[in-house]
Amino acid sequence: MAKSNAVYWTSSLMSHVDLTLPKKHTEASVESSTNAAFEGPRYFNRELSWLEFNRRVLDEAMDENVPVLERLKFLSIFSTNLDEFFMIRVSGLKEQIEEGVRDLSPDGLSATDQLRELEKRLRPMLKKQVEYLHEIVLPQLEAEGITIEPYRSLNAKDRKKLDKYFRDNLFPILTPQSVDSSHPFPYISNVSLNLGLFIEPDRHHTQKNLKHLFKQKRFARIKLPSSVLRLVPINEKGGRFTLLEEVVAANAQHLFPNMKTGEGFLFRVTRDADIELREDEAGDLLRTLERELQRRRFRFPVRLEVSSNMPEKMLKTLAEGVGLADQDIYPIEGFVDIPDLMQLYQLERPTLKDESIPLVHPPVLSEKKSIFNVLKKRDILVHHPYMSFATVTDFIAEAAEDPDVQAIKICLYRTGKDSPVVRSLIRASQLGKQVTALVELKARFDEEMNIEWARALENEGVHVVYGISSLKTHSKVLLIVRRERDKLVRYVHIATGNYNPLTARQYTDIGLLTSDEEIGADASNLFNFLTGYSQQDKFTRLIVAPLSLRERLLDLIDREIANKKKGKDAWIILKINSLTDTDLIDRLYAASLAGVSIDLIVRGTCSLRPGIKGLSENIRVRSIVGRFLEHSRIFYFANGGEESEIYISSADWMQRNLDRRVEVTLPILDPQIKQYLLESVLGVYLKDNVNARTLRPDGTYRIIPLGNSRPVNSQMVFVGQIPVD
Repeated sequence: MAKSNAVYWTSSLMSHVDLTLPKKHTEASVESSTNAAFEGPRYFNRELSWLEFNRRVLDEAMDENVPVLERLKFLSIFSTNLDEFFMIRVSGLKEQIEEGVRDLSPDGLSATDQLRELEKRLRPMLKKQVEYLHEIVLPQLEAEGITIEPYRSLNAKDRKKLDKYFRDNLFPILTPQSVDSSHPFPYISNVSLNLGLFIEPDRHHTQKNLKHLFKQKRFARIKLPSSVLRLVPINEKGGRFTLLEEVVAANAQHLFPNMKTGEGFLFRVTRDADIELREDEAGDLLRTLERELQRRRFRFPVRLEVSSNMPEKMLKTLAEGVGLADQDIYPIEGFVDIPDLMQLYQLERPTLKDESIPLVHPPVLSEKKSIFNVLKKRDILVHHPYMSFATVTDFIAEAAEDPDVQAIKICLYRTGKDSPVVRSLIRASQLGKQVTALVELKARFDEEMNIEWARALENEGVHVVYGISSLKTHSKVLLIVRRERDKLVRYVHIATGNYNPLTARQYTDIGLLTSDEEIGADASNLFNFLTGYSQQDKFTRLIVAPLSLRERLLDLIDREIANKKKGKDAWIILKINSLTDTDLIDRLYAASLAGVSIDLIVRGTCSLRPGIKGLSENIRVRSIVGRFLEHSRIFYFANGGEESEIYISSADWMQRNLDRRVEVTLPILDPQIKQYLLESVLGVYLKDNVNARTLRPDGTYRIIPLGNSRPVNSQMVFVGQIPVD
C-alpha cells in the first residue's frame, strides 16, 4: 500500500487540544470480578431505553444555553421521534398482542407490560414538553417580535384579511365530512391534522324540503391540508402569525351553509407504518413495495392525540370511530403537532439560532488538485459536518466528467431531494460510462423518494439494482474504476453516513477515500454480491454483514479478553447509535468480568446495563446529544497496545444490522488516521462534559459534574472553537 501521508481534517485550534486519551478507570482483576455472580435483569428494555434517549432530546430543548429557535427545533425533534416510535415500535407491540404472541423481551417483559410502562413514562414527558413550549419558548419568541396570535384577538382589519385568505386559498381545497347513518365515520389518514366539530341545522335557514335530512346534531371533520402552512402570516414582515385551524374554524359557516357550527377541536391519529415484505411475494420488489406503500395509508391506528379541552361526547365519538381505547388517547394541553412550528425556524433571525460553522476542505485539495492524483499517494479521511460534504460530491462529479473513468458503482440508501449525487450519476451515464446504482427501496420513510430516484436513473440508462429482497442494503460504498495507462485502478469511498448532502450538514459521520488495491478489490466483490447474487463470502479487508461481521466482532472482543489474561493492554471503545444485540452484550459482559476496560459512546438505545458488580463494573456508557445528530460508528480494540485496530462502520450493534442488513465495516490502516480517530475523535468524545450524559445502572442518565474541570463540548472542539486542556 503506497500511502506515505494520510490527510484528514483538523481545525487551526486543534494544535491546542490535549489529544491524550482520558485515563482508563481502575480495572477489577479477573479473580475479584468473577467472585460475585450477578442476579437480576441483564438488559435494559429496548423500547424503554429508546424513550430515555428521547428524554435526552427533550433535555436539550430545555437547555437555556441553546438559542431559542434551536430549542424549538429540539422540541420538534422530540415529537417527530415519537411519531416514528409509535408507527414502528408501538405498532409492533400491539401486533404481538393482537396475534397472541407470548414471547417476552430479553428483560422479561410482555408486550402488554411494555406498553403500560411506556405510557406511564411518556405522559409526564409530553406534559413537560408542552409546558416548556408555552411557558418559556413562545414567550421568549414573543419578546423577539415573533408572535402567534389568536384569531379572536385580532382587530377587524386583520380578521377581514384572513377571511379573504380563507376564501381564496383554503375554501376550494377543504372537504368537510359529517357522520350520520348514511355517512360512516371517515378514514383519518396517518399523522394528518384534523378539526372536529359538531354541527346542527339552523331552523331559520334550512329549506323545508331539506329539514328531514338534518334532524339532529352530528359530528363533522375537516382535514387541514398539509400543503398549506400551519402558521398563517398576519403581516407581510413575517413576525405575526395566527393558526390555520382558527382561520378555518372562524369561517366554518362557509363549509356548512345554513348550519350552526360548534367550536372546533384538533385531533391527530398515528397509524402503523412498518412495511414487512415476505421473500416469497417480492418477485418484483418495486411493484410490491409500491403496493405496500398504498396499503400503509390504511394500517391500523395506534395513537389518538386530541386537544385537552375536547368535549367528552366528541372524544367518545372519535375513539369509537377510530377504534382506540382510553390508554391510546393522549390529550394535549396546548399546541397540537409541535413540528409545524418549525415554520418559525425558517425566519431570517440568525441571532436566535446557532452560528453557522465554517465548512473546510482537506488542505491537500485546496489548490483544486484532482482527487484522483491525491488518492494515488494517500488516503483522505472526511469528518462531517465539520468538513464539507462537497469533498464527496465533487469527487463523484469529477468522476462523471473524467474521460478515463470507466465505471461508477454506488449504494444509495437515503439521498434526499434534488440530489447532486444522482445528477452526477445521470451525467456519467449520458457520457457513456457504466453506472450502477443500488437503490435501497426499503429505506424506511424514504421508500417513495427512492422509487422516484430509481425510475429517474433507469430512464437515463443507469443500471439500477434494488438489492436483495430479504435484506436491506445499509452500507455506504462508492466504487470508481478508472483506466490509467495500461491498467484499471479502483477508487473507493466508504462511510458511516448516507450520500445525502442535507443530512451531512446535520449528522456527524466519518468517511474514507482510498485507492488501496485490496479495499478496491473487496468493493468490486461486494457489488458483485449485491448485483449478481454471487456466492462471494470472503473479503480481504472489508467485514461484511450478514456474512461475517457478527463473528468478527465476537472474535475481537475475545482477543481483548485473552490479552487481559496475558497481562497485556486491553481496552475497547465503541461509538455507535444503538446497542441491543444480546450476544454482543453478553460478550462485553464477559470482557468486563475478565477486567477489560470498556468505554461505550451510545447515542440512542442501549440495552447493556453498565457499572453492575459481578456483571459490568468495568463498562462505562455515555450518550451525547448536541447540536448535531451523532451518527458516526467507530470501533477501537487495543489489541495488546502495540497493534491496536480501529474501524469505521455503517452498522450499529443490533440484530437487524448484523443479521438482516448488508453492512460494511472498514479497518483503518494508515497510522496517522488511526491516531486521529483514536485521540482527536474518540478521545474528545470521552472528555465531553457538556453534551454527554452517563448511563447509570438503573437506566437513567446523569449530568457529568464539572467540578473544577473546564467545560468540553466535543462538537465545538471539532468545529475548532473550544480547545480541550
